[in-house]
Amino acid sequence: MVETNALKPNTFFLEVSGAGLPEVDGLFVPSTAPPTESESGTVSSLGYWNGKMAWDRADGKSSRRPALSYSDSYKSWRICRLDGHLAYDMTSEDELPPTDAEWHVYKMGVAPAPKLVLHHHDPRQPCPKPNVVFVLGGPGAGKGTMCELAESQLGWTHLSTGDLLRAEREAGGPAAATIEEFIAAGKLVPNEIVVTLLSNAMETVTRRTGKSNFLLDGFPRSLDNLEAWYEIFGREAELPKMLYLECPYDVLEKRIMGRAKYSGRSDDNVESMKLRFDTFKAETLPTVELFKSKGRCVEVDTGQDRETVYALVVSHLAEYTDSGLAANPLTERAEVLLGLRPYPGTGG
Repeated sequence: MVETNALKPNTFFLEVSGAGLPEVDGLFVPSTAPPTESESGTVSSLGYWNGKMAWDRADGKSSRRPALSYSDSYKSWRICRLDGHLAYDMTSEDELPPTDAEWHVYKMGVAPAPKLVLHHHDPRQPCPKPNVVFVLGGPGAGKGTMCELAESQLGWTHLSTGDLLRAEREAGGPAAATIEEFIAAGKLVPNEIVVTLLSNAMETVTRRTGKSNFLLDGFPRSLDNLEAWYEIFGREAELPKMLYLECPYDVLEKRIMGRAKYSGRSDDNVESMKLRFDTFKAETLPTVELFKSKGRCVEVDTGQDRETVYALVVSHLAEYTDSGLAANPLTERAEVLLGLRPYPGTGG
């Protein structure tokens, strides 16, 4: 018998789509079926069936409750039709219904099998607001390195506007044609598109993973960027905190030249770096100064060794970081990023 008082509440929502049966598609919510004894003799509790989480159809029409549940006898997850007959199943002992594998069409099902998306928040309700930290610094200041470390070691989500623009273009998303047009013309993509991609990415991550801490790498690059942020998120919202990674030019130049040996980046050269640094001073520094004037900017001297810089970043993010994650030992990748072990293939 399952110890019902040991089970954490079911707070997940499942979205089912693409089934051969329209009556199967839709939103499934944590089951409210009363505790009962299953065919295997397991006593289930609210939100559970056979000791695993279970879901009812959001429209309440299914004659079987729960409509999406786990069979202890067959060691499989099952989805039923409105009439209660089983339509799809998947042999798995995972704690949650698999979302990355193909379901089996059962006796009363119709091909194709559906796809499942797991939501950590009710998709019918507004998404919880993200906790955002802007990360700015000149070329070579270590933005990408520190953001990657915070993502892998501290559980923050690292978002780069460049990565999002490339992904949207390659996936043929709604803004793909516009992005392609501006990039081909050598122009900056409109701020509204950039901020919309950021907003959509944060909502997707929050709903799909439950994570709400975000580091926005290289944003806002200009006051126009910030204006677009206000347009999407509202002027009444509190301005995010900014981490400004400050580093002397001579140190930046030395780093860029050292990085050029293995980065493969065409802009890792003295001429390109000078141009990028001048652009940074002209377009981005005014944004940094604005945040400083509002008491929302934390400066980190990245001219120091990487371990010291990372320790400072950890301390500035500690307020919203899971203390358990912060206490985890460094991974091999983190040690490479911190210079504690050589990059693979460099021999030292």
